[in-house]
Amino acid sequence: MGIEAGTGRREFVKTAAAAGLLILKPETVFGSQANSAVEVGIVGCGGRGNWIGPFFPEYTGARIVGLADVMQDHLDSTRDKFKVDASRAYYGPDAYKELAHSKLDAVVIMTPPLYHPEEAEEAVKAGKHVYCAKPIGVDVPGCQSYAATGKLAAQKKLTFWTDFQTRAQEVYQEAARRVHQGDIGKPAFAQVFYYAGRPSKDKGSPGMDPGQRRTLNFYMDKVLGGDIIVEQNIHVIDVANWFLQGHPLKATGTGGRADWSGTGYDAGDAWDHFQVTFWYGNDVQADFSSNQLTNSFSDLCVRVFGIKGCADTHYGGSLRITGENAWKGADKDDTFRQGAVNNVKAFIASVREGKAINNGDQATESTLTAVLGRMAAYQQRVITWEEMMKSKERLHADLKLKW
Repeated sequence: MGIEAGTGRREFVKTAAAAGLLILKPETVFGSQANSAVEVGIVGCGGRGNWIGPFFPEYTGARIVGLADVMQDHLDSTRDKFKVDASRAYYGPDAYKELAHSKLDAVVIMTPPLYHPEEAEEAVKAGKHVYCAKPIGVDVPGCQSYAATGKLAAQKKLTFWTDFQTRAQEVYQEAARRVHQGDIGKPAFAQVFYYAGRPSKDKGSPGMDPGQRRTLNFYMDKVLGGDIIVEQNIHVIDVANWFLQGHPLKATGTGGRADWSGTGYDAGDAWDHFQVTFWYGNDVQADFSSNQLTNSFSDLCVRVFGIKGCADTHYGGSLRITGENAWKGADKDDTFRQGAVNNVKAFIASVREGKAINNGDQATESTLTAVLGRMAAYQQRVITWEEMMKSKERLHADLKLKW
């Protein structure tokens, strides 16, 4: 898929494996090792949980045996969908703990990002493998907690996997390999952007409990989601780190929020546009911007420029290199869905084979990069990585849900 004809498959696999990139073996999906089903529980029965949940039985033969949520109607409808026994559907503030300590192999975390660190920690302490949506937290202490849990998982030989779709796609892996081997020359500048419309209208209803309304609209909530630069823009920020082989040393920026009153999209308090400059090592600057103002133009793009050419990559779109070492990777990559499917396959295969995989450090680094950009934009000044890492600020939702 998108691999140049002159690149031998064996050579590509060998190179990618050496770089620590994810390569899937077809036999790990429904081969001889698929005789016993892996049992999975999902924490978070909203849109993401219901979207990715079916991939586990469909593509790996895993069984969904447990569910946890703080919204009873979501829990009930998801239980019916996956035919989960009522005794395995956990409701309330401690639902994730009950699920983690129940009889199953793995926990899939699809809740608002604020809660990912504590839910991942509980699952690993209970001896469960973890599959988590990104971002892995919304503040520095939360990210540090997630990283520590990843190290604990490694000690316990548990798989600890965060769902970055781009890194699971062969055409993105090949683009990264070509950048790293110098096909565009030494990277000098990057253009990184995430342009899209508002994710959805207010999902609340008149008279709804305020805490439940915030939970339903967590994408647009500064605390629950970490603002759009952390909750959504991390897709392209992670690719920038990947291509540039590290995190930025400092950042500065700005941004804001338009007036959405009366549009139906006025839930939450997240900003709808950011403009940030990241400084990486080796004198590389990255111009990052994002907006969720209009559906009239949408694109998720990472371009890296060197004196020999440009790597031009688009999430869900085309990937290519122009210049001296031109390469056409794909006209349109199915990044969102196929990347998630590939990650689910790799996760269950690792559990079934007893060969743990762990991308906790990379997931933490990319989330912290987004947090750095948010802090720099909120404060409209230069903030270094070291200064950001000293932050003790913990975001708290205080939803006061009624049980």
